[in-house]
Amino acid sequence: MDRMSKKFAVVDISLCVACGCCRKVCPKEAIAVRFGVFAEVNPALCVGCGKCAKECPASIITLEVREG
Repeated sequence: MDRMSKKFAVVDISLCVACGCCRKVCPKEAIAVRFGVFAEVNPALCVGCGKCAKECPASIITLEVREG
């Protein structure tokens, strides 16, 4: 089992256009496109690699620090 990363990805769903670019590059399949409207990250699966943030054409994915 992977150790929990100190960071995880967060999508600004108000600006997401559900293009799916982030989902395609996620090595842990932690991202799903919901209702064809926005991408959503499962923080329990996200390892904080940042590949999705780099791939997002709208630059709306950020890496946040986990609390605790």
